[in-house]
Amino acid sequence: MKEKVPYIKEIEGGVLIRLHVQPRAFATSFAGVFGDALKLKVKAPPVDGAANEECRRFLAKFFGVKMADITLKTGASSREKTFLIKGIHAEGASRRIRD
Repeated sequence: MKEKVPYIKEIEGGVLIRLHVQPRAFATSFAGVFGDALKLKVKAPPVDGAANEECRRFLAKFFGVKMADITLKTGASSREKTFLIKGIHAEGASRRIRD
């Protein structure tokens, strides 16, 4: 049985992942769940889009896709962000996060 997680939504061609981003962390890593979002601590500060780019780099490396496959859809100046990740499925994404 597939386990649904509230922060991942499968769409045609990829998934939308909802993040709660905490900038200026010691290191960039997932840090559990925050409400209905996955918490991501990022080392970069929230200045000139640096935290957003750090999110994109981390997500691309974590999910094994190109940075061009990661698009910030909502939340450019907010801690609550939604990213589109092309080329992956919700089941594989949630499994990778759990492991």
